[in-house]
Amino acid sequence: MFDIASRIVRYGDLRPCRTAFIDAHTPGSDHKENFSIIGAGVSESADQHVHIRATPGFNIGAAGQPPKCRNSLHSHRTAEVFFVLKGRWRFFWGRWGRAGEVVLEEGDIINIPTGIFRGFENVGIDYGMIMSILGGDDAGGGVIWAPQVIEDARAHGLVLGANGQLYDTRKGETLPAGMTPMPVLTEAELAAFPETPVDQVVRAHVARYWDLMALAARRPAKVIAADGVLRDRPGFEVELITRGSLAETPYATSRHEVLMAMRGHWRLSWEGGETVLAPGDICAVPPGFRHALAPSMTGEASLYRVTNTDDPAGATGRLLGDA
Repeated sequence: MFDIASRIVRYGDLRPCRTAFIDAHTPGSDHKENFSIIGAGVSESADQHVHIRATPGFNIGAAGQPPKCRNSLHSHRTAEVFFVLKGRWRFFWGRWGRAGEVVLEEGDIINIPTGIFRGFENVGIDYGMIMSILGGDDAGGGVIWAPQVIEDARAHGLVLGANGQLYDTRKGETLPAGMTPMPVLTEAELAAFPETPVDQVVRAHVARYWDLMALAARRPAKVIAADGVLRDRPGFEVELITRGSLAETPYATSRHEVLMAMRGHWRLSWEGGETVLAPGDICAVPPGFRHALAPSMTGEASLYRVTNTDDPAGATGRLLGDA
């Protein structure tokens, strides 16, 4: 019988990496924790622990940060979706991070367009956690950093090689023979990164938790899909499930299904066993695995469900709100 327990990552078992990215020493960004839950994501550090290496067409990760800690401006070639598990977060974008910003509360979700520089900051009063979905099995081949991020990092001892790996000069590390530093984007290359207006991002790429909860009262709410609240085809679909969204009868799908518990406790059962998913727990359900899902307690209950699609991972990023 398939061992589903090996496909569950508990929130309390998450193993952070504090040297995952080039800004790990930069003041204001030097207390970040990065988590690779399903797939290696885009970490630049050999120290990054990966809980489940096999990917279903997308990667699942998380970022944990104390108050006032930020993630520096960067871009991706494929989808980057976040929902807030804990805390209050400010997302900002643009060449210098001044083109626009939006504050997300717990449960809110943002599908950040590809091809723009973006960053995020914990603006709450406690340690916060955001969960991420990155498009593609290889998450687009890495991170594209704004030039000032690379320059600031070098001043604090971290150099990013052209191979995408970090080298810490504070520890005496140097680039391997023949290796050059990651080149900084030229002005001509930077001109291709738009300064997207706030209303365009918020209208087409942000969904609020309580709006989604209302939509999910009787059936799963399509959050990210060709016909979803946020219309996109990034290689995966995202739904919000709440009490009343699903019948408690067993089902199986032909797709990979990743369950990401948001609120409450969820009983996951299958022939011969059952377990409970608590907030922050992740379960990767393989195609054809027959299972049932239902809240195990009274009160608020919600869960994000991610499934792979046949759409190419690089298809995301269009500003579809006007389509």
